[in-house]
Amino acid sequence: MRYSVLPLLLVASPALAATSFQDTATIDRAVATFTGRPIGAEGGARSTVDGRLKLAACPMVSLSWRSDTHDAVVVTCSGPDWRLFVPVTAAATAPAARAAAGAPSVKAEVVIHRGDPVTIEAGSPGFSITREGIAMGDAPEGGRVLIKVEESRVPVQTIAVATGQVTLPGWEG
Repeated sequence: MRYSVLPLLLVASPALAATSFQDTATIDRAVATFTGRPIGAEGGARSTVDGRLKLAACPMVSLSWRSDTHDAVVVTCSGPDWRLFVPVTAAATAPAARAAAGAPSVKAEVVIHRGDPVTIEAGSPGFSITREGIAMGDAPEGGRVLIKVEESRVPVQTIAVATGQVTLPGWEG
């Protein structure tokens, strides 16, 4: 008779495991509170977090901006270790607002051109690393550009800093 309980436990365990996932609606509400804007509104999350996402349940998430441009909210859990990026609808920029009003827009000056030799640089006080590569496209200052590095088959995504200089995302400044 002792063994008859085991099949019941095996049948019940998938149901118990299903309840250990993070509720994505809770993440949506936390992001809306953090940004101060509803989902889909300017400055709010672009859309809801996909409900099919199976993240380990987290007792308390932390939220922060991905960068100073406020283009995404980073939702982090340190209990079970996971991180989620929630894109935010960008506010209308001055050039976009001028274009909407019928005024000509000003195109940003390209500082990196396709085929240019560039130096990839990343660092902080007391630490610096550089790498040489070739630009695979054009980019204005602050724009993203792929750089082909000789030893790698996969290009490196970088941010244009100035003519011939790029840095890695997250190392701007």
